[in-house]
Amino acid sequence: MFSARRISLKSISGFNPKFASTLAFVESSNNKITPASLSALNAAKKLNQPITAILVGKTSAKIVKDELPKYSANIEKVLIAPDSKYNHYLPEEVSPLLQSILSDSSNDFTHFIVPSSFTGKSLLPRVAAKLNVQPISDIIAVEGPSTFQRFIYAGNAIATIKSSDSLVLASVRASSFEPLEAGAPKELAVQELAYVEPEAKVEAEWVGENIMKSERPDLGSAKYVVSGGRGLGSKENFDKLIDPLAKSLNAAVGASRAAVDGGFVDNSLQVGQTGKIIAPDLYIAVGISGAIQHLAGMKDSKTIVAINKADDALIYNVADYGLVGDLNEIVPELTQKINDAKGA
Repeated sequence: MFSARRISLKSISGFNPKFASTLAFVESSNNKITPASLSALNAAKKLNQPITAILVGKTSAKIVKDELPKYSANIEKVLIAPDSKYNHYLPEEVSPLLQSILSDSSNDFTHFIVPSSFTGKSLLPRVAAKLNVQPISDIIAVEGPSTFQRFIYAGNAIATIKSSDSLVLASVRASSFEPLEAGAPKELAVQELAYVEPEAKVEAEWVGENIMKSERPDLGSAKYVVSGGRGLGSKENFDKLIDPLAKSLNAAVGASRAAVDGGFVDNSLQVGQTGKIIAPDLYIAVGISGAIQHLAGMKDSKTIVAINKADDALIYNVADYGLVGDLNEIVPELTQKINDAKGA
């Protein structure tokens, strides 16, 4: 890793920290605040400014009542927009609301923070374009109110970004920040917002979703992850070897892009630059060569174990432990030894 030169973004007006607060977009799923949103709130906390959380959709009031109080020690105020048109976070619907809040001169927001989720990545550029500011995507560290770090070159270098915009818009890479810790609840000031009509007719509509159900932990927040790659050869072999190993560790299942493209697993399990970016305590890579796009999604894992028949596989460059050999022999043996140690 090396630090690139500082990049000064276009200045609209000088930053004045005297009257400054942060607006943080909070997503929910199944009536729970998403782990990525809790990481984004932790990043917002590091700005050392009052935080206003904004939640949208019909469940926003329930989340504020049941979930948000756990994290209220770090939140000063809550905005909710319960209109049903915001239910599925369609960026064409939600962006006008955010634009109206951030452009309102009666507010003192100097920062707008979103998680680097599908929703956050859809909202941030739209809002930034309307407000004529430069967004900063995928920040991995907060050095100050106007200075941040982010990966570049597929995670092979770190750039330090200094913004002189009066309003800083940034998305947060969840794997780089621990989720905000729960604390003693306090009463929150809640303001309800009305629906904001978009300037143009919204052509997009919500059709539905197919969510893959699994007994395994969620890939995005799991402490242990077992991932399989092209080296497994087939979906049948993937299921035969990866699932039992993951079950023995109570781990989430992940995959390389090659495994996803090969039809071994659903694309929701893809780890990498174009998939999920994670940093579990333990990451076991089985039959994964270590393409740069995959490494960008998991190299921040605390402990990495690689199993591959090629002793020169790129995955070994980031692995803490490497097992060179036939995965068809190594993985069942490893699974059995883990089960034996557990007394299973």
